[in-house]
Amino acid sequence: MNVFWEMGYAAASLDDLSRAMGMNRPSIYAAFGDKQQLYRQALDHYRANTRAAIAEALAGERPLRRALHDFYERAIDIYLSGESAARGCFMIGTALTEAVANPELRATVAESLRGLDKALAARIALGQQRGEVDAHANPAELGQVASAMLYLLSIQARAGATRKALKLTINSALNAICARTSA
Repeated sequence: MNVFWEMGYAAASLDDLSRAMGMNRPSIYAAFGDKQQLYRQALDHYRANTRAAIAEALAGERPLRRALHDFYERAIDIYLSGESAARGCFMIGTALTEAVANPELRATVAESLRGLDKALAARIALGQQRGEVDAHANPAELGQVASAMLYLLSIQARAGATRKALKLTINSALNAICARTSA
């Protein structure tokens, strides 16, 4: 996964993958199939871990502003975790370019994006019930805004933004989504 994440799908050669995995090409083919199947397993692993992290970050009784702040902070930690440079989101950084020519991958990306929108909309709706979001706001629309801010953080991180700059983006997102509360 790290090879794909650092280099992208197209640039990651079987030699690169072989070195990183400590396996020769025939062993990779025997264990995982071709490069595309190996990538798909890496993407599915990332998606499963991401869904669990999102559920954990958004769960609980914490105020919405705190939950979203923690959600974005966790993302920043991941996005800045590359060994040689910030790498952003694995799915955004690798799957989007490949999805153009791969309808199955495009459907997977779309499903992931819709799932994130729904999870954020549900948490925002809960915050709205608690008076933490404008009563007239549309939680589904705010969920899309919250998702878009996450993608922006990923892109900014990959482009070299500092943690400080990314935190300013978080503050903008929180101010756009949450009513001005002391929570």
